[in-house]
Amino acid sequence: MSCLPCSPRLPAMALAALVLTIAIPASADEASLTRTSVNPWDWGLARSMDQGEIVEGLSRVLHCSGQVAVLPSSASDMGIEVQHPGDIRGQLEVALANVDAVLREAGMARENVLSLRFFTTDIDGFLANYDVYTDWISEAGIRPPQSLIGVNRLVLRDLVVEIEVTAGE
Repeated sequence: MSCLPCSPRLPAMALAALVLTIAIPASADEASLTRTSVNPWDWGLARSMDQGEIVEGLSRVLHCSGQVAVLPSSASDMGIEVQHPGDIRGQLEVALANVDAVLREAGMARENVLSLRFFTTDIDGFLANYDVYTDWISEAGIRPPQSLIGVNRLVLRDLVVEIEVTAGE
């Protein structure tokens, strides 16, 4: 799950993509492992967090931070604003759109999703709105493994859904 450490204020968010590549040599005899940060927004950088990470070596894998229903907001002290507070259906739609943004920024698409982890404060409500996910993933023609995990609370009080995705090619 993503985490926003206690801080009185997040820096203003920019919609510009931020990409950082770090080469980590595995050993003198082996090829380097390259890790590329993927950040369609910069708010996580101040929290030591990337929205996604591409790991290249033998394969290309994207590990996405938990995506929630937030969008940039200059009106908020945190620089983000929860969309559809308490509304599972609306939050699923926004969180999946944010997953799409991270996938696009990594040069991937829904077809590249390898697995998902859903976190929710209301399992029954999530299952009643599961069609939002099935409509979203059906366009890719895949059925990736997934987990649905009930939690007491997510990082911001009005959030009810968070989605972690692993993708690769």
